[in-house]
Amino acid sequence: MDLRSLLSVTNGHSTALFALLNLGLIESLANGMVSPDEAIRAFYNAENCLYVRKCLRQKIAAEVMSRGTQLPDLFEALPADEALREFHHELATMRSLCLRLLEKKALVT
Repeated sequence: MDLRSLLSVTNGHSTALFALLNLGLIESLANGMVSPDEAIRAFYNAENCLYVRKCLRQKIAAEVMSRGTQLPDLFEALPADEALREFHHELATMRSLCLRLLEKKALVT
């Protein structure tokens, strides 16, 4: 998924679309439909992270991407039960950050 292509046609709503895309991916991760490794290949990759930092210029959006890139590391660094707990905690944090992005957009519009 190339964020540059997806968000280039949003007519000023790129932050909102970014948050909504993330919320869908977070839900897919939480339900086990997408693995953390698949999420990195599809979305939380270096190219998309760079695009978010340079073009969206939203600290919260960059934090979401950073947290997304680190999800697989949890399962390498921690025992399975602790990794799963931390994984769900990270998803909840990412979800909260995306909702903050949507709230900021609603206040501005």
